[in-house]
Amino acid sequence: MINKFKYISILIIIFSCAAPKNISTIYGDFPEIRTKQILKRHHKKKAKFNTLQAKLKVEILEGTKIQSHSLILRVERGGTIWINAFLNLIRIKITPDRVQMYNKIDQTYFDGDFSLVEDLLGVSLSFSNLENLLLGDSFFEYNSISLNQGKDPKSYLLSTNNSKSALKILYKINPFYFKMDNQELSQSNAQMKLNVNYNKFQEVDKQLFPSEMIININNKQRTTSIKLNLKSLSLNQSLRFPYKLPSGYKLLDF
Repeated sequence: MINKFKYISILIIIFSCAAPKNISTIYGDFPEIRTKQILKRHHKKKAKFNTLQAKLKVEILEGTKIQSHSLILRVERGGTIWINAFLNLIRIKITPDRVQMYNKIDQTYFDGDFSLVEDLLGVSLSFSNLENLLLGDSFFEYNSISLNQGKDPKSYLLSTNNSKSALKILYKINPFYFKMDNQELSQSNAQMKLNVNYNKFQEVDKQLFPSEMIININNKQRTTSIKLNLKSLSLNQSLRFPYKLPSGYKLLDF
């Protein structure tokens, strides 16, 4: 039976998308600007679209085990994240208040909220957090007062300044196109760290989307690395997000 972590891994691997014009991470001299201006330019780079569809190549490394999969990803901005995985054997549908999935291999299903992902990451999540991570935007939105600006030779480095909070956030924002180079979430009381490295972006309809990214998850039980590469992408097509649970499947109790 596919265990809890494999289901969570399927959710995590949706965090990437892109299309035809490759932009590798750019480095060079860049001016010092105020935190408020960095955030303002970053927020202006948020992609605007109604729907997105992509094919993704995914590699999951856990210990010495490597899995490779092809996925079909569909996104309705602000409303639905939908994937078909493993030769249509697994289907997942995520909405702002619900996570649904079923597995035809062992005839199991899950129907619940974001606690499935929260259990792995140790962080309270919302649908918009997942979208932000998927699109190369800041995971959480902070104002300039809540962030400290540090020194980094390649990126604008911002981090949360609340010493009393167990949750620590670090953002590295590219100084040339103002999308994420890297973002990291760590929670000391859960001994958890989530690090996302955005290696390449692509330009689609004059907007930037991640095309290659690596997600590293470290917690008490395991270390997992997930690499994602774009296969193809289209924007603003008329898409369907079907989900119908076959009869006779067993509910997964996590």
